[in-house]
Amino acid sequence: MRAVDISDDGSCAVIGLRNGTIFHMDCASGDKKTIMESHSDGEAWGLAVDGDKLWSSGDDNKVMCWNPAGHCLEKQYKVTDRKERQRKGRGASTLSDLPPSQCARAVAVNDEYVCVAGNDGKVSVRAKADPDTECKLISDANEWIECMAFSPDNSMFAVGSHDNLVYVYNVDGGSFTLKGKLRGHSSFIVAFDWCQESKYIRSNCGAHEILYFTVEDCKQDTNGRSNTTGVQWATASVHFTWSNEAIFPSGTDGTHVNGVAQSPDGNTLLVGNDYGLVQLFRNPARNPANCRSYRGHSEHVVRVHYNGDGSYAYSIGGYDQTLMIWKKC
Repeated sequence: MRAVDISDDGSCAVIGLRNGTIFHMDCASGDKKTIMESHSDGEAWGLAVDGDKLWSSGDDNKVMCWNPAGHCLEKQYKVTDRKERQRKGRGASTLSDLPPSQCARAVAVNDEYVCVAGNDGKVSVRAKADPDTECKLISDANEWIECMAFSPDNSMFAVGSHDNLVYVYNVDGGSFTLKGKLRGHSSFIVAFDWCQESKYIRSNCGAHEILYFTVEDCKQDTNGRSNTTGVQWATASVHFTWSNEAIFPSGTDGTHVNGVAQSPDGNTLLVGNDYGLVQLFRNPARNPANCRSYRGHSEHVVRVHYNGDGSYAYSIGGYDQTLMIWKKC
C-alpha cells in the first residue's frame, strides 16, 4: 500500500498500491472495486496494436492487454519466473530492481502468438489462447532487443537486437526455427520494417544506417534503395529515411527520436521523442514547419502507433509508464 484517502464521512476509501493499482473500497462492507491498473516499476517500453486491443510491456515483469474503447485493462500476464542476469553492458539501463529476464523491452502480436523480449536478449513466445504458458524461448540474441515484428503473411518473425543483428525465424506452426541473421549494421538495431509481400526488410541502427535485406536468403542488398523503389512497406517505423528528414531538428544527432509510425492512409507521420512530445508531421516530412507537437507525457515517449483506420493514435511513455490515446479531429 502506498497511499490512502478516506471520505469525510468515513464510508469509503481510495487506496493506491505499489503495483500501480488504485481501488475504491466500501469501508463498511470491505467490498473493493478496481478503478485503475498500470505498469509500476522501471520503464514501460513495449507497445503493439492488435486489432481493437493494445499490448504493453515494461520493466515490472508485466505484459498487459488493454481495451482502448473501454479505457480499461482486459488481461495481465507475468513475463517470466526466470531470474537470469545479462552480462554487464549488454542490457539496457533500468531503474527496476528486477533481473533483466523479467524486464520486458518489446512485445509483438499476431492472431496466434504473443512474443515478449526481455532485457536479457531472450524472447518468450506464448500462444495467444494461453498467454500464461511459455511455448518457446528464443535465445539467439546476445544483447537486449528493442524491436520485433511478424511478417505481413505471418509466416516469419523478426527480432532486432542491440548486438547489431536482425534475426529472422520461420513461425512454422510455433516452432520459430532460425531462418537466418541479417548482418551488415555497425551498431545496435533500433527499428525495422517488413515489406508488404514479406520479401524485404529495411532496418536502422544506432549509427544512422538504413540497410536493405532480401528475406529469402537473409542477405544484404547493397542496391536495396533502388531495388525497392516500387515496394510497399507494411510499416514505416525506421527513423532515418529521405521522407523523415524533417523529424530531426537542426543541431540534433537524432538520438532523441524513439518511435515513428505512418498513418494507414500514408498522409502523416507520428513521432515520439525524448522531450515528452508526440509530434505529427505531414508525410513525407520534408519541412519542419509542417509539424504539430502534443504534450501529455511527463517523460520520454518510447513508442507510437496508429490503429487500423488511423482514427486513433497511441503512445507509451518510459518513466511515466503511461499509455495515452489520441483521437483524430
